[in-house]
Amino acid sequence: MKGLASLGGLVYSTDHGRMCPDCRQPQAQCVCKAATVPQGDGIVRVSRETKGRGGKAVTLVKCVLLDAAALAQLGKQLKAACGTGGTVKDGVIEVQGDHIERVMEALKKQGYTVKRAGG
Repeated sequence: MKGLASLGGLVYSTDHGRMCPDCRQPQAQCVCKAATVPQGDGIVRVSRETKGRGGKAVTLVKCVLLDAAALAQLGKQLKAACGTGGTVKDGVIEVQGDHIERVMEALKKQGYTVKRAGG
């Protein structure tokens, strides 16, 4: 028997939550995540969603090809431009309220190719 290390290591800890399989650190302190940039066609998609939010509108920004730290910084800039709150979850920037036009203008000023997604 080789031991538990041969099974792939720790996946979840009650102290820190999900663990990174590569560097064995909690995902919040992962040192290898800087190298993981999402793949895509380079077009940022902006949409509005109300599902599961009690009828409240949220502007979603998807397909931004940035690492987690840069995505959080962009989310902060977009929230400031709209004068509202929001969050960054799973590579998607969520801005509270219906601010599609403002978000699209702010992204175009920064040099992104932007499309409106959804109806």
